[in-house]
Amino acid sequence: MPVGTQATVKGLTPEQLRQVGATLLLANTYHLTLRPGDDLIAEQGGLHRFMAWDGPILTDSGGFQVYSLALSCKISDQAVVFRSHIDGALLELTPEKAMAIQENLGSDIAMCLDECPPAYSSPEQLREAVRRTIHWAERCRMSHRRSEQGLFAIVQGGTDLDLRAACARALIALDFPGYALGGFGVGEAPDEMLAALPATAALLPADRPRYLMGVGRPEDILAAVACGLDMFDCVLPTRNGRNASAFTSDGPLRLRNASYKRDSRPLESGCQCYACRHFSRAYLHHLFLAKEMLGPILLSLHNVAFYCRLMAEIRQAIRAGRFAEFRSVSLARWGVTL
Repeated sequence: MPVGTQATVKGLTPEQLRQVGATLLLANTYHLTLRPGDDLIAEQGGLHRFMAWDGPILTDSGGFQVYSLALSCKISDQAVVFRSHIDGALLELTPEKAMAIQENLGSDIAMCLDECPPAYSSPEQLREAVRRTIHWAERCRMSHRRSEQGLFAIVQGGTDLDLRAACARALIALDFPGYALGGFGVGEAPDEMLAALPATAALLPADRPRYLMGVGRPEDILAAVACGLDMFDCVLPTRNGRNASAFTSDGPLRLRNASYKRDSRPLESGCQCYACRHFSRAYLHHLFLAKEMLGPILLSLHNVAFYCRLMAEIRQAIRAGRFAEFRSVSLARWGVTL
């Protein structure tokens, strides 16, 4: 899922996203209720009409902001209270309000409010986050009203497999349409996450969508797919694009490097995105040195195209029974060792 936190994937139009194969976007409850307001979006016909996206949308609950804005929020069993990063106003987010906001937004998939603890939290902090996540999931389930909107629960527990198992069991008993793994990619070493993923993914029902939240390095996606996970989101494609870094099937390119000054090749041979069909590495190198806004736009477009193509190739490899081979060849081309 390309990330459209503020009801937009940075620098890209909905038509461009469709052309490169994006089918599902992510938007954020916390940010959209602060600005422009979920009531205003509902008044405008819902999030799909507001942002002119006719495909499905998943909205995060605001639970990740419990982690990312930890210094400006207070948390209790009743609610998490944020101080707005925009104007300092207080926002109280309860499980019930998180559901009401997402129903107002009209997303196709809503996420339960959860507590996302940072990496290397104490055992007591992890246990408390798991207990509260389960409690909030129960309240989300009870207050959720839109039957056409899928509601996913989020399994927490850090890299503690016993806590992850306890959290998963409690949430599976509530029978959600889908399940997510949260609390990865929040400061732990990549090797620690990858070591915990197989057992953690195995806890989730195989007949429901299984979503790994906020993890998006290509090699991590391949590792997670090998564990049975289905859905991913990450800001890397557009963030790296804005910073002159392109993903390709032969590994990353840093377009500010002087070696590209006279390079007439496209970013990636065979890529059919607009950037690769029309522009050279030399031109893109020039755009970034000149600080022209077209450079970040073109690289963001290419990177989203790369990720959409990667996911399509993964699906094809699974159907053909050759995913392990595909993973091995891809990692070798990217210069990544298992």
